Amino acid sequence: MTGACDLAIVGGGTAGLIAAKTAASLGARVVLVERDRTGGDCLWTGCVPSKSLIAAAQTAHRIRTASRFGIEPAEPKVDFAAVMAHVRRAITRIEPADSPATLTAAGVEVRRGHAVFTGPRELRIDGEPLRFRHAVLATGSAPAVPHVRGLAEVEPLTSETVWELAELPGRLAVLGGGPIGCELGQAFARLGSDVTILEATGRLIPREEPQAGIALAATLALEGVPVLTSTTVTGVLQHDGAIRLELDGPRGVGPLEVDRVLVATGRQPRSTGLGLDAAGVRVDERGSVVVDAKLRTSNRAIYAAGDVTGALPFTHVAGMHGSIAATNALLAPVRRIDHDGIPWVTFTDPEIAHVGLTETDARRRHRDVRVRLLEHEHVDRAVTENATDGFTHIVLDGQDRVLGATIVAPRAGEMIAELAGLVARQGRLRDLASVVHPYPAWSDGVWNAALAEADDALGSPAMRRLTGALLRLRRAR
Repeated sequence: MTGACDLAIVGGGTAGLIAAKTAASLGARVVLVERDRTGGDCLWTGCVPSKSLIAAAQTAHRIRTASRFGIEPAEPKVDFAAVMAHVRRAITRIEPADSPATLTAAGVEVRRGHAVFTGPRELRIDGEPLRFRHAVLATGSAPAVPHVRGLAEVEPLTSETVWELAELPGRLAVLGGGPIGCELGQAFARLGSDVTILEATGRLIPREEPQAGIALAATLALEGVPVLTSTTVTGVLQHDGAIRLELDGPRGVGPLEVDRVLVATGRQPRSTGLGLDAAGVRVDERGSVVVDAKLRTSNRAIYAAGDVTGALPFTHVAGMHGSIAATNALLAPVRRIDHDGIPWVTFTDPEIAHVGLTETDARRRHRDVRVRLLEHEHVDRAVTENATDGFTHIVLDGQDRVLGATIVAPRAGEMIAELAGLVARQGRLRDLASVVHPYPAWSDGVWNAALAEADDALGSPAMRRLTGALLRLRRAR
């Protein structure tokens, strides 16, 4: 294949960027094709803008609730245009790291255009052919908008279009109580919108431990955000200058009138219009590209990475996918991805961090499962910050190895890292007991759970018999 590039990458989001930089560092000839702008959802419509918005909203909330620390509270004056300017500044500061210029400097050839596969080892970029030895599909995902009568006519917001808002919505309905819906819903409520969250299942963030969803719902209720679970929207219409949502839910749930609707009901892979049939790349019924543990598609010359695979839709997962796909394609397909050991965080307040198996999933896979639960009323840092409603919930197997964990706390995203390490290496919780932690820190939640685990091990009947025998021997001497 004289003249073919070593690796063609379709998509310039996180998975494509990491794949391109990894391949270029190995000395490969890399061509990255992006039809819009490099950086992907994370930079432009996901992680960066949402966390910037959350930071502004949290500041407003602290002013509003300052009395819990003996400080006179005030109702903050929110300049929504200035808040959105803050969001855009954050994007502008981070954007250069993902720019075509940075990729070019790293040795990547960047081409702008729409890529379509025309064969197992060839694609066209706006009609121009490009042959490749290997390729990585990294086209990401897009918000999934449900088919509800009248919804399209009211131009609903999504996680992509919400950043185009010029004014703060007075009344906002959020369809979906998963991570995106809860993060944005709480943020807009703290900035001054009258927010209602609608979730079709029986609880918020249904992929998490039930206690986590309950804790978040309680916090939202205290902040004046109604949460309607087991509720779906059956119809949408314009009514006297407002948007009227017809609801199907528990008895007594009636129509809801709002000014805007934000749809956060999941995402769908961007896999159409790419010529995947011509490339021999199989997709499943949801449109996700089917890959094995080494991220190979049904065409062994083509790999896929990130959201387009239907795996965990997180930036850090896409980044790991990109690295694995590039090295497997160029060197040898030996690296595997284990999604069970990957942590994630819902950046609400409190944060909800998770890694590994939930208790329910663990009991399906293992015969002997137990839980170590530490309420944060026993964590001194939580007491000092008046934030004791959280907990650390750790799932263990019969050999005391950590199978999974969930933490609900203001700094849960940082606290979960130690437990993610234990899950990855199949370690025991009490292994952390001998690691001295700084005091007082939020990490005390994990450390105190480890200390309790070690104390229980020392107090077991077998250990008590052993230590008793040793003490008697020393006394005799």
